[in-house]
Amino acid sequence: MTDDKFEYLDEEEKNLIESIEPVPVDQLKPASPSHAGEVAKAARTYMRDEQTKTNLRISRSDLDRTKKQAEKEGLKYQSLIKSVLHKYVTGQLVDSKN
Repeated sequence: MTDDKFEYLDEEEKNLIESIEPVPVDQLKPASPSHAGEVAKAARTYMRDEQTKTNLRISRSDLDRTKKQAEKEGLKYQSLIKSVLHKYVTGQLVDSKN
């Protein structure tokens, strides 16, 4: 791989990507029906376990403002809340006042 084709996050990512040898597509074989079924079952299990429902009590005024902001962003309000919470817990939410 050439460096000019990709923009890497860091040297580790560059080394990882360059260490992966390309597999010729014509040498790939389709999965057996039983293997494909096992993979699909594992994927469904993983996706089911990935998210958990929760209840949250917030003030009516906060909910109304959240819904208005979500509408401006073109999102459902639950998606906006989920995104803000995710960004907060992963350290991606930045205080713009500082």
